[in-house]
Formats: sequence, C-alpha cells, structure tokens
Amino acid sequence: MKQLLHEIRSNRLLWLLIFVPIVLVAEKLKPEAHTLLFVLSVLAILPLALLLSHATESVAAKTGDSVGGLLNATLGNLTELVIAIVALQAGEYMLVKASIAGAIVTNTLFMLGASFLLGGLRHHVQEYNRVAARVQAGLLFLATVALLIPSALDAHESTRPARFAQDLSVALSILLLIAYALGLFFSLKTHRELFAGAAEEQEAPWPIGLALGTLAGVTIFVALVSEVFVGSVQQAAVAFGMTPAFVGFIVVALVGAAAEMAAAFSAAQKNHLDLSVGIALGSAAQIALFVGPVLVLLSFFVGPAPMDLHFWPAAVVMIFFATITAALVTTSGRSAWFVGVLVLVVYLMFATTLYLLPPAPNAAASTSQAGH
Repeated sequence: MKQLLHEIRSNRLLWLLIFVPIVLVAEKLKPEAHTLLFVLSVLAILPLALLLSHATESVAAKTGDSVGGLLNATLGNLTELVIAIVALQAGEYMLVKASIAGAIVTNTLFMLGASFLLGGLRHHVQEYNRVAARVQAGLLFLATVALLIPSALDAHESTRPARFAQDLSVALSILLLIAYALGLFFSLKTHRELFAGAAEEQEAPWPIGLALGTLAGVTIFVALVSEVFVGSVQQAAVAFGMTPAFVGFIVVALVGAAAEMAAAFSAAQKNHLDLSVGIALGSAAQIALFVGPVLVLLSFFVGPAPMDLHFWPAAVVMIFFATITAALVTTSGRSAWFVGVLVLVVYLMFATTLYLLPPAPNAAASTSQAGH
C-alpha cells in the first residue's frame, strides 16, 4: 500500500483521483447535471486508466515473458473495454461502435504521430523495429477488411435475410479472435526474436498482491464512473455542440488511451521508439482484433439486442486510411519529427470532419441498432 500511495503522491496525473468520489457523489445529488457529470467523469477516468495500466504491467512482469506478454496484451485496453461494455448494457450502440473505430484511429494516428513528433524534436533521426510494425499494420489491415465486408454488403444487398448481418458479424468476430490469438503466438512464441527490439526496461513492479488488488478495485471504479459517463454523454454532447459519434470517436478514445499515450510519448523522448510504435500499433490491433469482436459476442448476453460489425461508411474509410497511413510511414524503420506532423494532420482531418459534418441521420440510426 505504501508503494501505491507513493505513486499517487509522485504522479500529478493521479491527483485527479479526487474526482472519482466527486463524480459518484455528484451523480447522486445532481443526476440531471449532465454536462457537469460528463466533465467530472472524464477527469476521473484519466487517473483510473493510468493506475489500471501500471497494475497490469506489474502483474504481467511477475508472470514471465510469454504469459506476461499475453496478459499485458489482453488487459492493455481494459479501460476502453469497460466503457464499451457499460455502453453496450445501456444500448448505446452508436457510442460503442464510435469508440471502437475511434480507438483504432486514435492509437494508429494520434499516438503514433505524436510519438514521432515528440521523439523527433529531441532526436534528429530515430530508428525502430520495422518488422514488428509491419506485422501490427498487417493485423490492422485484416481487421479493416472484416469491417468493410458488412458495410459493403449492406449498401448493395437490400434483400438479404434479417439475421444475415448478425450471423456474418459473429463469424467474422470469431475469425478475428483466432487471428489475434495466432498473432500473439507468433510474436510471443515462435518468432519472438523478431520482436525483441520492442522490449524496454521498466520500473520495479508492484508486489503481486498490490497489483492484483489495484487491478480489481480500479476496474470496479472504472465501471462505476463509466456508467455516469455513458448516462451523461448524449446531453453533454449537445451542450458542447458535439455528436455522440464525435465523443466516442475522439473523446472516449483519447481518455481511454491516456495512460498508454503517456508511456509512448515518454519512451519516444528517451529515444526508445521501438516501445512507442509497439504500444501505438499493438494497442490499435488489439482493439480491432480482440475488443471489437469480444463486444459483438458479449452483446448477445449483456446488451438489449445483439450488435453487429456494420459501421457507418465514414468510420470504415477512416480506419482504412489510418491503417494505410501507418503502413506507409513504418516501412523504413526510421522516423523524424516531420513524419509525425504528417500523421497528426491526417488525424486532425478526421476529427475536424466528424465535428463539422457528423454521419448522416440514417447512418447514425442504423449503427445505433443491433441488427438490420
């Protein structure tokens, strides 16, 4: 416990933990103050995500390389997964799908681009493991194909059976999960030497008891705060002039990945760009091949109706171009600050488009429903 308290005292971002009890109390006292609750919940999720990340890394460090890598990969996006599950239970399918697409694009473009920029401003030219980067980009492309199929068929096959989209989504989700598991086996077992450059020294981990206790406790608080967030997001979005799609695509993705971004940016500035690229593309691939498919399967049990993989066309296009951008800029295994600028401009184009020209009402409506 002393280590946890020391971590909270030494990290100013963790001082925001004060907003966790504040938002829970405010939700009881002023449940109609949606804008206030939205802001407070965002401020509360940030430090919780950081604690969750630290606890996950500590547990992974204690379990050996292979199991630890698997655990770190599986729990690395636990914040986004919890938020999405809460939204799933509330039937907010538009928010769920926007958060999935947004997390993929944000990790691929914003986290990667900012890492290139911050590292490049301090170091003239940086190098990283391009083999690992290209494998992750290949996994992202695979996920993009899986998302493209339901959207393309929906646009041209209006006479298909009603359950077609659901059955297809389940089948594609299972295939993505299999590909994700094989990708982990490839990188952690059969060809782990190709990914050795992505390893990096870490601070001494917490004791396993403290790490597990923190992991369990913080997950509960993330779920409680996420419930407040999801309940207030629609009204708050209107107050801020944003759509739920923009909030899910941009805000939720940035907040949920805050801890990973802090680690990626710090590593880039220390000239450990291997770690930064691994975090950015690895996290994006994990969202696409693990979190998304898991949510589709969970929707049959925790959602009001099954959710499919049919995303509105603009989201699929953004994921596709984000994947292509990542593949192009990581082919050389070298980077400089201007490469980061180019990647960030692509992300800002997407964010600006979503803010000024959100998806058409019919597209939004179709994504807010479980099936077609």
